[in-house]
Amino acid sequence: MRLTLPTDLDLTELTKHRDTGSASIYLPSTPITRDVDAVQIALKNAASEVETQLRGLGIHKKQVDDVAKSLDGLQSDREFWGFQGHSLAIFVAPGVVHAFRLANSLQPLVAVGDRFDVGPLLRSVTFSNSGYVLSVAEGRTRLLELSADARPIELELDLPDEAEGVLDDPKYQGRFDRHRADGTTGDRIERERFCRLVQEAVLPHVAESTLPMILAASADLEPAYRAVNTYRGLLDQGIRANPEAFSTDDLNTRARVILDAHYASKLADWRERFGTLRSNGLATSQLSEVARAATASGVAELLFDMDSTLEGSIDDSGVVREVSEPDAENYGMVDEIASRVLRSGGTVKAVRAGDLPDDTPVAATLRYPM
Repeated sequence: MRLTLPTDLDLTELTKHRDTGSASIYLPSTPITRDVDAVQIALKNAASEVETQLRGLGIHKKQVDDVAKSLDGLQSDREFWGFQGHSLAIFVAPGVVHAFRLANSLQPLVAVGDRFDVGPLLRSVTFSNSGYVLSVAEGRTRLLELSADARPIELELDLPDEAEGVLDDPKYQGRFDRHRADGTTGDRIERERFCRLVQEAVLPHVAESTLPMILAASADLEPAYRAVNTYRGLLDQGIRANPEAFSTDDLNTRARVILDAHYASKLADWRERFGTLRSNGLATSQLSEVARAATASGVAELLFDMDSTLEGSIDDSGVVREVSEPDAENYGMVDEIASRVLRSGGTVKAVRAGDLPDDTPVAATLRYPM
C-alpha cells in the first residue's frame, strides 16, 4: 500500500478554497492491485455524477468540461493507480485537482458546491487506528499493513539475494567464502547488516507515511533493527518474541493491543494538559467559545468529535447559529471550526466522543485567554 496523506498545508489550502464549480469525491479503494479496476469504474461513475450535479447548478460549460478533463486525467494516470490505500479522497475544481490515498475505509460520497467537503478527510488523518507490523526473522521477514476496517495485508518486500545468507554461519573457510566478522561484535555487525537490508526493502512502502510501526523481532534482532532504523513512526513498544511462531492473525491481535495503548496514551496526555490549561484560562470545551476563538485565530489545538452531525453556521465574528435540518446555507459546524483552526495555523485531531474531556463535540487549547 502507498499512502498519499494531506499535509497541514494541504488541509489549509483545501479549507480556504472557494469556487462554485468545486467537487469532492470519496471512494473506498483497495491496496490489492488486481482489484483496483473496480475502484476506477467507481471513479468514472462518480465523475459522471459530478458533471450532472454541476450542470444542475448552472455552472458554465467550460468549467464543467475542465473538471471532467481533470478527472479523466486522474483515471488514466498509471503511476497513481499502481499503488492504493483503502480510500480515495479527490477534490477537483476548474484548474485544481488534489487526490489523496488514505488508510481508512471511508463511505462513498460525491458533493458539489462552492467549497470542498473536507470533513471526512479530517477524520481520516488523525488517530486512524492503522499502522504497520514489521516482522523480522532470519527465516522470514514480513511487512503487514493494518487498517481499522480490514484484515492485515502483507506487503511484498523486495529483499536482495544476499540477505538470505547474512546470518548464516559459513560452512567453509575457502577463499571464495564471504568474509564474516568474528566474535560477539562480529555477530552484532552481521545482524545490523541484515537489518539494513530489511529496512531498505521496507522504506519504499512507508516513505510517504507517518503511521505507527510495530516491530516484531527476536531478542537478538530487535536491538539490531532499532540501531539502524530511520523510520520515525517506529514505536518503542514492540512484540518481543520470535515472530516466526506467530500467524498473521496472531501478529494483528498483539499489534492492536499496542496500537490501542499508543493512541490511549497520547489522548490521556492531551486531556491532562487540557485540564491544566483550562484552570489557567487557556482551554475550553464550550462550542460557542471555541467557535469565537477559532475565528479569532486563538486556537492552538482542537480535538473534535469525528461523528458530530451538528449543523448550522458560524458568522465572521464566530457567533454560532444551530439548525435542526441542513440546507444549502448551512454546514457541519464542527468541520467549519476545524477548518478555521487550520487556516490560522492550529492543529486539529478527530477523535471519538468518549475521548473528549466533556460532553461536547469540541475541546480546544488556546493561544491566549479569551
